[in-house]
Amino acid sequence: MRIVVTTAGSRGDVQPCVALGLGMKEAGHEVTVASWAPFRGLVEGRGLQFHPVAGPDPDRLMEALLEAGRNPLRYATTFRPLLRPHTEKGFHDCLAACRDADAVVYSPLGFAGYMAAEVLGIFAVGSVVEPLLIRSRSFPSAILGRPVGGAALVEAPVVGALYNHLSHLAVEQIYWRTVQPLVGDLCKKVGLPPMSTLFGPLGRMHRERQPLLLGWSEHVLPRSPRQEAWMPTTGYWFLDHDRNWQPPEELRRLLDSGEPPVSMGIGSMSGIESARTGRIAALTAEALKRAGRRGVLLSNHSSIDGAGLPDGIVGVAGEVPYDWLFPRVAVAVHHGGAGTVAAALRAGVPSVVIPLLPDQA
Repeated sequence: MRIVVTTAGSRGDVQPCVALGLGMKEAGHEVTVASWAPFRGLVEGRGLQFHPVAGPDPDRLMEALLEAGRNPLRYATTFRPLLRPHTEKGFHDCLAACRDADAVVYSPLGFAGYMAAEVLGIFAVGSVVEPLLIRSRSFPSAILGRPVGGAALVEAPVVGALYNHLSHLAVEQIYWRTVQPLVGDLCKKVGLPPMSTLFGPLGRMHRERQPLLLGWSEHVLPRSPRQEAWMPTTGYWFLDHDRNWQPPEELRRLLDSGEPPVSMGIGSMSGIESARTGRIAALTAEALKRAGRRGVLLSNHSSIDGAGLPDGIVGVAGEVPYDWLFPRVAVAVHHGGAGTVAAALRAGVPSVVIPLLPDQA
């Protein structure tokens, strides 16, 4: 089969889809990943075909989401203006990528793939790496979590199940209301029939039980027997590091010279604002010094690398694969992104989460 995976967002959104694509390739399928241009190297470096899709700069997107903070209602006003200039071109890019495909696998931010599959009459499968778009009664939406001040109330089985279900419906509405104006404009421009204004394609997905792959472990979130037939829990989609990768010499010396250090990083978001990253690095270094612990400070920004750190603390700018690093540290302090949480669980290392966005709380 020829399969196209449509995905977008930060590296944490795209990397699991690359791992999923590799799994399908190993099963004998021909796989193309359609995504934003900055991810070409990540995709092609793993031997998958790549098709570019118009979209905003991933760093600018993350910066906007950080500005919105942990208030999901601010997402629409922050997120929509970034996507609007790229919506029509991005759809046509996805359409071109999917034209000769037998199936499409789409993620929430790669949703143009769903629309392209609709136009072309191709089988489509959704994919998520955190509890989004699933309408579970077993746990609340990752975006809303438990109600502030009402945790005791939702412990009651009936009330808790109702709250959990409603939290997923609420997040569906937030997501759909964010993209619905863009989708509505696009449908008019390209001659597609309008989508429902209430739940849009998300409601249809559930009514028709369209398949959705849940990319996490059943030991972290239990399977739902009622939904398993069309929402299977597959396990995490891990992308192991390139075996030719070598750690910086200073990091290697630190790891080889004493007890395991504490690692601290905030994933793709560390490259957004150099001043903020520098402040985080300074505060973290001071905390580790007072605790008498050695540490590794990770960042996508060069401001964290170099001089000024106490002895026993190393700053590393650039990529350090978590599947290589986490088995070598005592504690992983991170932002709580789904992929980072999965990597810490896989390594068996304790986590301390500092959430920056609603789905990380």
